[in-house]
This record gives sequence, C-alpha cells and structure tokens, in this order.
Amino acid sequence: MRKLALSDEILLSVQQPARYIGGEVNMTQKDPKGKIRFAMCFPDVYEIGMSHLGIQILYDMFNRREDTYCERVFSPWTDLDQIMRKKQIPLFALESQDSVKDFDFLGITIQYEMCYTNILQVLDLAGIPLHAEDRTEEDPIVIGGGPCTYNPEPLAPFFDMFYIGEGETVYGDLLECYKSCKHEGRTRKEFLELAAEIPGIYVPSLYAVTYKEDGTIESFVPENIHAKLVITKELVVNMDEATYVEKPLVPFIKVTQDRVVLEIMRGCIRGCRFCQAGCVYRPLRERSLEYLKDYAWKMLKSTGHEEISLSSLSSSDYTHLEGIIQFLMEEFKGKGVNISLPSLRIDAFSLDVMSKVQDVKKSSLTFAPEAGSQRLRDVINKGLTEEIILKGAAEAFHGGWNRVKLYFMLGLPTETEEDMEGIALLSEKVAETYYDEIPKQERQGKVQVVASSSFFVPKPFTPFQWARMCTKEEFLERAAIVRQKFREMKNFKSLKYNWHEADLTVLEGVLARGDRKVGQVVEEAYKNGALFDSWSEYFHNEIWLKAFETCGLSIDFYTTRERSLDEVFPWDFIDAGVSKEFLVKEWKQALGETVTPNCRQKCSACGAMKFKGGVCFENKN
Repeated sequence: MRKLALSDEILLSVQQPARYIGGEVNMTQKDPKGKIRFAMCFPDVYEIGMSHLGIQILYDMFNRREDTYCERVFSPWTDLDQIMRKKQIPLFALESQDSVKDFDFLGITIQYEMCYTNILQVLDLAGIPLHAEDRTEEDPIVIGGGPCTYNPEPLAPFFDMFYIGEGETVYGDLLECYKSCKHEGRTRKEFLELAAEIPGIYVPSLYAVTYKEDGTIESFVPENIHAKLVITKELVVNMDEATYVEKPLVPFIKVTQDRVVLEIMRGCIRGCRFCQAGCVYRPLRERSLEYLKDYAWKMLKSTGHEEISLSSLSSSDYTHLEGIIQFLMEEFKGKGVNISLPSLRIDAFSLDVMSKVQDVKKSSLTFAPEAGSQRLRDVINKGLTEEIILKGAAEAFHGGWNRVKLYFMLGLPTETEEDMEGIALLSEKVAETYYDEIPKQERQGKVQVVASSSFFVPKPFTPFQWARMCTKEEFLERAAIVRQKFREMKNFKSLKYNWHEADLTVLEGVLARGDRKVGQVVEEAYKNGALFDSWSEYFHNEIWLKAFETCGLSIDFYTTRERSLDEVFPWDFIDAGVSKEFLVKEWKQALGETVTPNCRQKCSACGAMKFKGGVCFENKN
C-alpha cells in the first residue's frame, strides 16, 4: 500500500482531494530503484493537466522504457499551496508520492503564457532553486516543452534546457545521454553541454544576449562549442510510426476533457496569419485510417470512456474523415459511445456528419469568422466568405439547430471601425437567416446568436509577429463600439455579445514576445502573490504593473511598438520550419489584403518541405 504524502486531515480540508492521491485507472507503478526518474508536470490544476493529450502520450512513451519511471505532478490549488508552505510539505509526484526534488528530471509542459508564475510555484514548492544557475548536482534537470517554447526567452533563467518541437523524437537520445553521463560520473554542466548537441535541445546558459541602446536585441550567440547556432524544431514525419497512448489514464474526478482523444493529424493547411499553431506545426501530417481504427478500439477498451473525440486543428481537412466516422458509428453502434468532432468547418458534409453521430441538437454550433468584414478576413487569410458563413448557418438551421456561437478577434492589424461594427452586422445576418429560412411553424423558439471577441495577441512565427498590439484602453474602446452596434440591431433580443479581459491579453502579449529581461518581471510578480493568472478570479493586474515598474521595464515596448523587418527577435535562433522570408512575404500580403491559397491548393514555399513529409509530398512519388 502506498503511503500518501498528505495526511487524511489535510486531504479532507482541501477541495478535490483526488487531485493529489494518484492511483487512477491505468496509472503506472514501478520500483524506482536504479531507474531514471522523470516528473512530468503540467503547471495548472489537475483537471486541466489531465486533459492534455501531450502529457498522456509522453507518460505512456517514457514508461514503456525499462530504465525510466515517469510520474506526474500538477500545480497544487491555492488551498493546498498555503498548507504546504505553512507545514513545509515538499511538492510530490502522484504515483510514488515521493518528493519531486529527488527526481532526475522535472519536465514542464508550457502550454500557455499565463501559467508562467505557476512554473515558479512548482519549483518553489519542490525546493528547487528558481534560477538554473543556482542548482547543484542534487537538483533535478528542469526541462520545458510545449508551444510556448517557440519563444522560451522569458523563462530562460528558470530552465536548464528546453525541448523545441514534438516530444516523440529525441527524448530517447536525451535519456541515453543522461544515463551515460551518470555512469561516467560526469557533472551537471557536462551533461548540459552534451545535451545541447542533441537536435531540438536548447540550453539557455550556453548563449549570450546583448542589447542595443533602444532595448532591442543586438546579438544572440552561443558561448559554448557544444551549443548550436540554430535549433531546428523536432517533428514527427510519419505519424503512423510515432508512439501513441494505448491506455490513457482515467481520473477519479471529472476533468475538462473527460473522454478518449484520438489525434487524427497534426498541422493545418489553412494558413491563418494570426495562428501560431498553424505555422509551427507545419506541415500537415495525417494518421492512416487503419492506425486510427486500431487505437480507437484500444483506448475505448482500456478506459471505459463513453465518448471519443477526433482531435486536430481542422478536422474537416482530414482526408479519411468520412471513413473514421463510418467505422466508429458501425463499431460502437448501440454501445453508448458518443463521437465528438471539434474543429469542423461548418458545411453541408460536417452538419450531416454531426446529425448522424451525436445528439447535438440540444447544443450550439460554433463558427469562427474571426473578423466582421470580408476585407479583414482577407487580411488575416481566414479563407471564409460571408456567403459561406451564411450558407453554413442556413444548413445548420435546417438541420434543427437554433443556437450559434460566433468567435471574433478585436485589435487585428489594419482594423477599422467598419470592421468592428461588422461583427454586429454579421451576427445580425446570421439571426436573419434563421427567420428567413425556417418557416414560423417549424421554428424551435427564437434563434440565439452569441458573439464573443477575444483580443488579438501577435505571436512568434506568425506573419503578424511584427504587428503592434492595442493597449488595454484601445481594446475596451473597440469592444464598446461593437457593443453599441449590437444595440442598434433589429434582432437585438436574439443576440448576445461578450469579450475577453483586456489587461490579461496585454500581459499575454508581453510574455509571448518578451526577451530574457521579462523573466525578472515574472519572478517579481510571483514573489508578490501572482499565481493561477489564467483563472480570472486569481488574476491581479496591479501585481504585474508593480512588477514592471520595479524591474524598470515598459509594457508598451513589448506590445504597442511595431517591429521593423530587420529587428532581431528573441526567438530568431529557432527554426520552426516556416522561413522568415515566407513570414515577411505573408505580412506584406496581409497589408495588401491579399489571400494566400491553402497548402492543398498551391504550395507557398513556406519552408516546411525540408521535413520531407506530410501535405508537401501528397500525390508525389
């Protein structure tokens, strides 16, 4: 019987004690003696972390190795955080309940910018020095992975290394390197130097940054012969050869994604200019139909889940979508298995599919026009016309839906007041389509159209990485313009409009494009109480404003300043597959309101062809 790190008294005093006890279905248990111990961390609450597919894949992959024992750790919620500090209880892994500080590696998945203070919480509670330079031979190697590592610089002081790209490729090489260094009695520094030679591995301590008088970067160069000048992202070329999880962990409590997740492909052909995922996961690579059938069976059987979700950035673009849906419908008919289809483009085929596979008439349909006018949709290369949107809405209404969600962004490059008001006008047209298309006697009550706008954040490795970002005041002024226009609409009572938090968005913008200097702001904010910043009830903007002031850094420098095309970016040493030349061309195309065809229509020479796989080589011998 495992001894729990927390007493019954503590477990009974916190919310959701099941977050901290482990023991879930399909949990791996091993004798840790003689093994490389890897603590896999998602720096957010258990319910969020356990919904992340990447954690499940890597957990399964590591534990298939005889010489490795991978365990999990999440950010303790605020109630347990206080108790652990007061009683000096070190942060522990769920499987063995052993202290994280005793592990060889602490691997942290960095999924979004607003979890940065939680990363420091994890290090702090584990008793690991926050700064990589202060760690000794007794401390774990702290490694970061995930989408935010495409600009790792704001977190560089806190990590020993980063893994840039997809995790299935060179982790084996890294673990073998570590094992051999331990066997040969090499130091921590020697291991980091050898690890820096492995493709995709970035060791920040081996690089030096210098700055110009205006605060921009003058140079970013390796200071060590082991460090690479350019770090190319790691990429799985053949998705059928990549490891996938056969027996996903099944939590005792309800988590955000409480279902089997079947990843049907990676990447996207669409080329939306605001979308970082669409750029850094290029090229699009599909899993075969036979592969998916096999894993669908294995995962549903090993978990007992009653829902399977087909996961990708744009499921409608998967070549064998009809085939996998047909298989799931036939195989699991009458067995109580629901099929979930996120990321579908709303067209006749998709609506027909959704009508067949699940009882979706009770829920709303989601469209993401992103911009209110056709001009601005062309700027962002959305590839959606108003005609397509309204036709999709009409198809949906004829199919029995009467609730529609529309997602937009405010603050996009070149946005005008007309574009902003277009959000209300397009929402009104969707509502009008319902009343025009559906006879009164066939209507299921009034139509409900909910429009939501997030605020635009320019991200690295997108054509908009040079764009200026709005201030908090500008964002709120734009939301007010949209709200006022909604009030003028004839179908106002059928429409609803809401928007994201502006101050949170501004901070996300700083962290997304920040340099190493921003790390001191993250640390200062954490020391003054910033934690769980992505949770609106715990986000305190004043803590961050004070941290910027204390550190002498300007928010506007990182947000409202438009970058020149020759500026050195903090992430320029990373090769994410899309060339800077391509991104510059796309930035100019955006300013010229010119649309770029998707990858299946025409190759735009983005640079991803060098990976020799995926959509770049479809229909080629």
